[in-house]
Amino acid sequence: MTIYLPIAELSVNIFIILGMGAAVGFLSGMFGVGGGFLITPLLIFYNIPPVVAVATGANQVVASSISGAITHFRRGTLDVKLGTVLLIGGLTGATVGIWIFSLLRAIGQLDLIISLMYVIFLGTVGGLMLLESINAMRRAARNEPPAPRKPGHQHWVHRLPLKVRFKKSKIFLSVIPIVALGFAIGILTSIMGVGGGFIMVPAMIYLLRIPTNVVVGTSLFQIIFVTAYTTIVQAATNFSVDIVLAFILMVAGVIGAQYGVRVGQKLRGEQLRALLGLLVLAVGLRLAIALVVTPADVYSVVIGAGN
Repeated sequence: MTIYLPIAELSVNIFIILGMGAAVGFLSGMFGVGGGFLITPLLIFYNIPPVVAVATGANQVVASSISGAITHFRRGTLDVKLGTVLLIGGLTGATVGIWIFSLLRAIGQLDLIISLMYVIFLGTVGGLMLLESINAMRRAARNEPPAPRKPGHQHWVHRLPLKVRFKKSKIFLSVIPIVALGFAIGILTSIMGVGGGFIMVPAMIYLLRIPTNVVVGTSLFQIIFVTAYTTIVQAATNFSVDIVLAFILMVAGVIGAQYGVRVGQKLRGEQLRALLGLLVLAVGLRLAIALVVTPADVYSVVIGAGN
């Protein structure tokens, strides 16, 4: 059964799209990630134009992030003040990113840059995640406790000016690195169609030393508004959001996430990180292969590509 996607301008098998959405939803629920860094490459593999895959992938992240942020707000694990500072940087970065996105599209290099960025980011993040999880499993097998932090040790980030007290997170921190982190994630969101949580969460924990219990909820709070803003602006400026594709992916993703949560609760944290690291590396490797292998159709004709 096929369905026509008006913005992507091609017909697709609806069951394959439903399967993609359900699989990414399952993995999102299992690993606790937004899934934007997985759905966008999968759509590209299925010959969805990268410009549509990026914008539509960002749209899907909004739905999953809202659900998670509401849950964390009710539990009191969302720092709205900290999230607002992140949001200032995020919206600024998204605006810059959309300008870069339009520029790359105009000069005809968008597809290549998106693929290269995914190969670099997925390869780096997946490799580090897999290495860390393997070391954690080795320590657990030897019953070794994790190395304690040195008391009184102060990271260089905590010596920056313009400090603000965030009562919910119980930290006194400069707004400079927070805005900078939000700015970087905003650029990634608009160019790659990701929520950026797979980068933001580790940065908040290990670089900014923000308590883990408020990191996920605060990250989701920022992601909601940045991805929503990116989706709206992409639709208005680049006309690249396919609402039919987005709706199918969201419906399937919500269903898949329910089962993913159940499976994820049965695995230990280091096992989950190892599996996610392998998955991220596999997607990055698949994209890298696609960049160097000669395509079946060496030449193609696109009408109106410059419009």
